[in-house]
Amino acid sequence: MATEKIGVYRRWLEPAPNENGEAVPQSSWPVKRRYSWSVRWFGTDGKRYSKSFSTRKEADRFARKLQEEVNSGTQDKTEKISFHEFVKEHERLIQGQVAYGTVVEQMHKLALFKNFIGGQTLLSNIKPRDAEAFICQRIASGLSPATVNKDIRTLRRIFNLAIDPRGYLKEGRNPFVKIKQRKKTLKPVNYLSIEEYHTLLKSTDDLWWKAFISTAYCCGLRRGEILNLTWNDIDFENQYIKVSPKKNGEQTIEWEPKDHECRIVPMPDEVTQLLADLQAESSSGFPYIFVNPARLMHVRDRIRQGTWNSRCEIINNMVKGFNKLCAKAGVPKSSIHDLRRSAITNWAQHLPIQLVQQFAGHSNITTTRQYYLSIQRDSMASASKVINKMFMEAKLGLTQY
Repeated sequence: MATEKIGVYRRWLEPAPNENGEAVPQSSWPVKRRYSWSVRWFGTDGKRYSKSFSTRKEADRFARKLQEEVNSGTQDKTEKISFHEFVKEHERLIQGQVAYGTVVEQMHKLALFKNFIGGQTLLSNIKPRDAEAFICQRIASGLSPATVNKDIRTLRRIFNLAIDPRGYLKEGRNPFVKIKQRKKTLKPVNYLSIEEYHTLLKSTDDLWWKAFISTAYCCGLRRGEILNLTWNDIDFENQYIKVSPKKNGEQTIEWEPKDHECRIVPMPDEVTQLLADLQAESSSGFPYIFVNPARLMHVRDRIRQGTWNSRCEIINNMVKGFNKLCAKAGVPKSSIHDLRRSAITNWAQHLPIQLVQQFAGHSNITTTRQYYLSIQRDSMASASKVINKMFMEAKLGLTQY
């Protein structure tokens, strides 16, 4: 539509008036001559357009709205595309922009919505009521609120791309933008105490497992971050670990940290000693700490064959091996990620929450607060003592009257 300033003009509906054979002065035309109001503009195609209105107020209102669209960059008419065509285009465009797992997740959600709405439905014809009906169907099928909320977040993000940068929808036309996420009860954080952590370490003589568990529990690293660590990431002198991306090389494979953020995490003495012991047993000149040369060669062969993606496990059967260690140590069944959650909870007992967020590598502090901080038994006991003391003092105060 418009590409430059919009104008509002009178549009005369009859010839210039005459009185006694003489032309009426132009200043008297609005009284002597019928007219309407016209809004005129040039389109992005270079053509001139106009629209007529009976009153100046209506013309000004239309011109103001059109000018706002020009200023916000949403003035062009949106291109018509079916939902099926949009899905195919989206699959092509996001390759290489997001992780493989994200591609799989987004295409799965789009396929579900496509089956619901119909592939031949025009993208611009999808309304908020269609999105709401889809979510209601998903809830009725017995899915958990967490799964349904993921549907909402994923589809909302994809439809935002249909607005900008792809221009298939106008601003404010995302059908999922006002669909509220369903409330859910958060599961308690599974916390391993420091005593349970040491019991877990004592349950194995395998130095690899000792170093891995210690790095996860004391430094709060994710499993993928630990497995992609190289000796260059370890500063033994200053005792910190650097989480950083890796490039494809002769002895390294490409890897990016979650959210593409590098960070530095302090390394306590226990981790430093275990990693030093592990380094003494490692192959000289080999960069990786927790991946051996034979396994790296296998991964690189899979990459060359095109059968490797980010969801493949760098080390096989880790979950099974960790569960065996927990059972042997008599520690309650836990996940490898619970080691990280426990580290973050431990930090939170003594460090400012902003520093905990930084060490954890969370882009949003809400994630740190909501999903990782566990209330410990001694904290509960302390809280109970405070409450009991408060009521006891109140009770004594009442008996004095």
